[in-house]
Amino acid sequence: MGRKWMNIREKKGKKDQDTSRIYAKFGIEIYAAAKSGEPDPESNSKLKLAIDRAKTYNVPKNIIDRAIEKAKGSDDEQFEELRYEGFGPSGSMIIVDALTNNVNRTAGNVRSLYGKNGGNMGVSGSVSYLFDNTAVFAFPGDDAEEIMMVLLEADVDIRDVTEEEGQIVVYGEPTEFSHIKEALEANGITEFDVAELEMLPKTEVTLEGSDLNTFLHLIDVLEEDEDVQKVYHNVDLSHVD
Repeated sequence: MGRKWMNIREKKGKKDQDTSRIYAKFGIEIYAAAKSGEPDPESNSKLKLAIDRAKTYNVPKNIIDRAIEKAKGSDDEQFEELRYEGFGPSGSMIIVDALTNNVNRTAGNVRSLYGKNGGNMGVSGSVSYLFDNTAVFAFPGDDAEEIMMVLLEADVDIRDVTEEEGQIVVYGEPTEFSHIKEALEANGITEFDVAELEMLPKTEVTLEGSDLNTFLHLIDVLEEDEDVQKVYHNVDLSHVD
């Protein structure tokens, strides 16, 4: 899974450079999660997951707290989780996850972004079956076997633990996200370079030249949309500077 990890690392590195947009997106995600249930992460697993992920992007505590306090108010604004699947150039596949308070606006915007930037939007399920929903954790280290034993002893359901370029990378079942995090923290690992739920492609494609440029631009414009929370794809970008 090494190249897949490199794609995740590059994507997160890019996101970290645009802190204001990341903070805004997490603010909405945390608000929506708190609004969908109890505004307490101890009794709302969805909210706990959103907060845990936000912390790995260094989202300030005041932004997290403000979103939760807003959800406690009388505001009736509701957000829906939506997924749009589509295609880019030369066999590239893209999944867009959105969180919106206006479905018509978001659907129209995403369809337009696909169509005007070298892609086309498919029907639901046209792409996602070729991806695996996976909990991914990465942190500095060089002893994957030790971490594997730690997780097995904690009875965590994991898929793989690898050592990749000075990082220990844990791949687990998405339902085990909190369990994995708690087991690692109980063994002194509290800082993560990545702690995410990812849609990992079962196979990857390599793009070159104009196809690569078109694809990268398409990903950029999709990620810039205010309603889009995450964009996944099946393109190997390990060779891209």
